[in-house]
Amino acid sequence: MTILLASQRMRLYDSNELDDVLQAMARKAATMLPPAHAALIGIQRRGEPLAQRLRQYIAHHTCQPELPLYPLQVKRYADDLQVLHTYTQLTDNPALGRLDLANTTLLVVDDVLFEGHSLLRACAYLAQLGARRVYTAVLVDRHICQQPIRADIVGVHLQVAATDIVECNVPPFEQVFCIEVVRHGAAR
Repeated sequence: MTILLASQRMRLYDSNELDDVLQAMARKAATMLPPAHAALIGIQRRGEPLAQRLRQYIAHHTCQPELPLYPLQVKRYADDLQVLHTYTQLTDNPALGRLDLANTTLLVVDDVLFEGHSLLRACAYLAQLGARRVYTAVLVDRHICQQPIRADIVGVHLQVAATDIVECNVPPFEQVFCIEVVRHGAAR
């Protein structure tokens, strides 16, 4: 007889704790990004609003104007980690092609580093456009990346089961800024 247990949802970080995490990430980013020749790349969906928050904190920390932010649509998984595309899909952002990427330091921001497909595809795309200095930042690194990519700036390190889903709830897509883990019941 097989019995499926219900999913369990656990909140790991609330909004106040994540603001502190983003402040620390911004301090590290400020040491890596030259104020005159830097830009943020926000991987859509949740990477973009995280990048918006980061650039505000970086500007506050450095007393410099906010860095430019460019969204980049990269998609492989659904929110439940179901594979949507065999190959990671990326939609060109024409504004990036007009930048002097050879002389601009970029910080690519995403919510979760899972297997690494999206972050690797974004960095490869930027290199193809001529970028020479690309750093990466993720709110959560799950430490199960299967691609030759790493995050230079990590907010939270989580080691949870590969079948667990780490949900970064980020306004405006969710009401409350938090990190939750959804653990699906095991069959017995």
